[in-house]
Amino acid sequence: MALRAGEHSQEAANGLKERVLTLDSMNPCVRRVEYAVRGPIVQRALELEQELRQGVKKPFTEVIRANIGDAQAMGQIPITFPRQVLALCVHPDLLNSPDFPEDAKRKAERILQACGGHSLGAYSISAGVQMIREDVARYIERRDGGIPADPNNIFLSTGASDAIVTVLKLLVTGEGRTRTGVLIPIPQYPLYSAALAEFNAVQARDHCRPRALCVINPGNPTGQVQTRECIEDVIRFAFEERLFLLADEVYQDNVYAEGSQFHSFKKVLTEMGPPYAARQELASFHSISKGYMGECGFRGGYVEVVNMDAAVKQQMQKLRSVRLCPPTPGQVLLDVAVSPPAPSDPSFAQFQAERRAVLAELAAKAKLTEKVFNEAPGIRCNPVQGAMYSFPRVQLPPRAVQRAQELGLAPDMFFCLRLLEETGICVVPGSGFGQREGTYHFRMTILPPMEKLRPLLEKLSQFHAKFTCEYS
Repeated sequence: MALRAGEHSQEAANGLKERVLTLDSMNPCVRRVEYAVRGPIVQRALELEQELRQGVKKPFTEVIRANIGDAQAMGQIPITFPRQVLALCVHPDLLNSPDFPEDAKRKAERILQACGGHSLGAYSISAGVQMIREDVARYIERRDGGIPADPNNIFLSTGASDAIVTVLKLLVTGEGRTRTGVLIPIPQYPLYSAALAEFNAVQARDHCRPRALCVINPGNPTGQVQTRECIEDVIRFAFEERLFLLADEVYQDNVYAEGSQFHSFKKVLTEMGPPYAARQELASFHSISKGYMGECGFRGGYVEVVNMDAAVKQQMQKLRSVRLCPPTPGQVLLDVAVSPPAPSDPSFAQFQAERRAVLAELAAKAKLTEKVFNEAPGIRCNPVQGAMYSFPRVQLPPRAVQRAQELGLAPDMFFCLRLLEETGICVVPGSGFGQREGTYHFRMTILPPMEKLRPLLEKLSQFHAKFTCEYS
């Protein structure tokens, strides 16, 4: 036995024993997953940052990551009141400190009373702290003009992404031509195509049975804000085609364009009345990562389900319980987002001033981005009505397209890689989101501070002109 064990050890040392898990033996669905927002171009950006720290000379002094909607990484200052409440919940001894306003202390005490052992370190129930779910329900009712919301239809989550993946997991079933198909917007946020690849669902009608329709409003990456009429049309289509609706509404506070307004799918669905209001299935999602808070790293969010079969909702609860619970700090910040200081509270004025300042600056950045890009030959940018991104279309010369193909790259990936190497600006190629054949785009956040955004936009426009000249 000792001899055989020794032989196996020698085989392993010589690399003769095959690993159990290899690229060939692993789950093929995972291999198909692609997530452009954190893809190869971002890996190269990280390498460039490391090279800069090591003193390697580059034609730029810093890498500007305009690839992801991470507000605080781009310099946005956290809103004061949510952080005060979170600090008090994490370290309750601070409740005795005179440095915190009384309304923050009251909110922290209320949250702690609802936690197991009155501690944020305890697990919550799988659907989230009940009191916070009730606060979310009241927020939805206020937002939607008094339309009732049931806390039992609300599940707190680890950011909106976690809840979206959970609902998609419930929907995916079947094999071959009966495999679940999901309609997603093109261009789309790559979470959807990545999750569908992981679950082995498909996006083409000829190869599947369509069962769900995903909508992002305000839009990512295009920044459009849907009109009420458009939402009604989507609901009618989903109803007629028997599609479960997923409404990704994480940017509902980010509406900038004059004449644009956020309408929740739930509100429109309810006001459409029968037969839609009582029968159309809907899951709508929100998050603390976007809006004015930008608390991405704390991973807080929720999903509200409407007209979901009661037995399926129990299965959803079971699925959530496997993950134990969403992070409690994210739940705290979500509670502040849905129940902020009231006008009579001492923190109200500062909270409102900080909130307005963040949203006003984002609106100014949206206008500036559209203006600068549309002044550049060969770049066209639609109005950034909402969300946090622009999605400009760029003209690329045929020789550049040919060179990209020789390198085995999508043409807009080639453009974005060259942009990164020569300017330090990191954006995401449109091919990672989907786009019309023969067109090229990139997605760029509008989050960099204004003093960096204008030079960034101008540098990007100048690079495009240089790139075009080089390959013409």
